[in-house]
Amino acid sequence: MSELRQRPIATSKSSNGPDKESNPRQHTINDETDQDHGISLLDIIRVIVTLLLACGGLSYYMTSSESVLWGYRPWYTRWPVVKQWVQGPVTLTPSQLSLYNGTDTNLPLYVAVNGTIFDVSANRMIYGPGGSYNFFAGRDATRAFVTGCFKEDLTNDLRGVEIMFLPVEDVEDEGVTSAQRKIRREKELRAARARVEETVKRWTGFFANHAKYFEAGRVVEDGGVHGEPWPLCESAQKQRPKRSAMMEKS
Repeated sequence: MSELRQRPIATSKSSNGPDKESNPRQHTINDETDQDHGISLLDIIRVIVTLLLACGGLSYYMTSSESVLWGYRPWYTRWPVVKQWVQGPVTLTPSQLSLYNGTDTNLPLYVAVNGTIFDVSANRMIYGPGGSYNFFAGRDATRAFVTGCFKEDLTNDLRGVEIMFLPVEDVEDEGVTSAQRKIRREKELRAARARVEETVKRWTGFFANHAKYFEAGRVVEDGGVHGEPWPLCESAQKQRPKRSAMMEKS
């Protein structure tokens, strides 16, 4: 039995070429192209800061070294106001308030209007000793602010002060009944009291909104207003309108 010998089949190994490795991407920079750069945030900040400094410097020069904000001085930029805010409002009786009349330079200078105390230390030339308005210092002289009698009315007693706005009955009203006079009188009295309140409010606002003054506290009456009402001063009496003049205008 013959054996069939088979020649080994030569298996041809297919040889694949070496794997081609992928080359990494290369970022090219085009040096020939000019890139436009916009305004950065830092540039904007620099411009704003420069303008603010220039504006503040001009304000400091124009206001004679008083303010870098064109006269506007927030309370937190004024040391006396900040100090008062930290310490809190003061509460003084009239006798205690009298100590703050400028005699003691270690104490602030106070003026009170309708129970509200204002610090006027920034203007000692006017409210301090020898000043033209020193009589207002260390007291509540609300009545004097209404009547204009700075010597006689240095008190906070406003009782009867509305009389200065009531007409003097210098003529007889013919044809006017007593009931009509009463109604007219009540109406004029309400108007007179409103004028007193308006005047007090105006002076309170003057000190409250002043660039150099600020509110410091309140006055607490140690005995209250008592006794006879304060008499109307001569100057205020002369300012009273006359009924005859009012009738002529009407």
